[in-house]
Amino acid sequence: MTRVAIIGAGPSGLAQLRAFQSAKAAGAEIPEIVCYEAQANWGGLWNYSWRTGTDEAGFPNHGSMYRYLWSNGPKEGLEFADYSFEEHFGKQIASYPPRAVLFDYIEGRVKKAGVRDWIRFNNRVRDVRYDEATGKFSLIVRDTVKDAETTEEFDNVIVASGHFSTPNVPYYPGFESFKGRILHAHDFRDALEFAGQDILILGTSYSAEDIGSQCWKYGCRSVTVAHRTAPMGYKWPENWAEVPALVRVEGKTAHFKDGSSRDVDAIILCTGYKHHFPFLPDDLRLKTANRLATADLYKGVVYVPNPKLFYLGMQDQWFTFNMFDAQAWWVRDCIMGMIALPDRATMEADVAARVAAEDALEDDYACIWYQGDYTKELIDETDYPSFDVEGACKAFKEWKGHKKKDIMKFRDNSYKSVITGTMAPKHHTPWKDALDDGLETYLKN
Repeated sequence: MTRVAIIGAGPSGLAQLRAFQSAKAAGAEIPEIVCYEAQANWGGLWNYSWRTGTDEAGFPNHGSMYRYLWSNGPKEGLEFADYSFEEHFGKQIASYPPRAVLFDYIEGRVKKAGVRDWIRFNNRVRDVRYDEATGKFSLIVRDTVKDAETTEEFDNVIVASGHFSTPNVPYYPGFESFKGRILHAHDFRDALEFAGQDILILGTSYSAEDIGSQCWKYGCRSVTVAHRTAPMGYKWPENWAEVPALVRVEGKTAHFKDGSSRDVDAIILCTGYKHHFPFLPDDLRLKTANRLATADLYKGVVYVPNPKLFYLGMQDQWFTFNMFDAQAWWVRDCIMGMIALPDRATMEADVAARVAAEDALEDDYACIWYQGDYTKELIDETDYPSFDVEGACKAFKEWKGHKKKDIMKFRDNSYKSVITGTMAPKHHTPWKDALDDGLETYLKN
């Protein structure tokens, strides 16, 4: 029997498990599936841990999740086509759930599918090698509870370990003598830590926007965001400022490119993450920038130098859970022989065409539709339940408009489900006043 290894049981890995389970439920004979998960539970980044630095076993901590995180995009853009929010919660819920609610939703689908037995928890993949002679992969895996290593062979490997766990950490002169705390977004856990403080954020990514908003919501004294290229440009609160790039730090004083300076208590590096696969040798390791069209991946999932190896969720993302599903269903059908791969030249041409198409995009709205079209392309080639991808794109467009209108109130808006057609209700408490993000509090009427 064909054996397939899945590395990671986060949203992408769980999507892959659900894809194979769906085929099995339909009567198909599926490969033997083994999913390796380094953590003690599934969910990937949505599996919150208070830990920073290292995990229980002494390895780099995977989690970048923090308390009080709420979805920064409408749930209507990520809803599973085969498992709606209404099915899970028994009712329609507001459009911007907090972390605990989204984790409950993700978990609900895989519990229903009954795939937990396919996962080996506390199993960290240490090394992957491909043998040209046998056509098989050899995986060395450490069980961190038993403190023992095993080696097993597989016909295919699917890398679903994500790319938001290994921080990109820049250096600026004076960091080593800064009289305050410096941390990367990866190690940010609780905005209450910065109550009453003046914080400096480096970067203009979603994490900069959201971590700054969290700190503002929970009582920091001021937020300063330094940008290298252009400011985010939203209508920020009075105690929020955007300034040009940081040049150096002296004591607690941060100096910026325009000659201005200000004293800060903490510096939070929202400077992105690296695609990092320490368990893969160079000939199997994906090397790509964080973009919509990843390098070396045919259809965004097949590793062109070795088409027996697949990667899920490696793109920069507007779509998330439902795009991972589309990829997982496509990979499943490829492995099971229902989709035939073309020759290498054709696959390389596909990658080049996707990169060129992305390079020609004019703005974020074009990027949204580009990724929506990609998701639909994969769905159309499998039996994944079709859904209104155009409607999801429109929800993202509305979301961007609401952010421009009021960055601190965009989460108070509602959208229509592209799965059930039901309009989401307004949340019972405005986001800025909702200090308790627990599941029970969020779901109360």
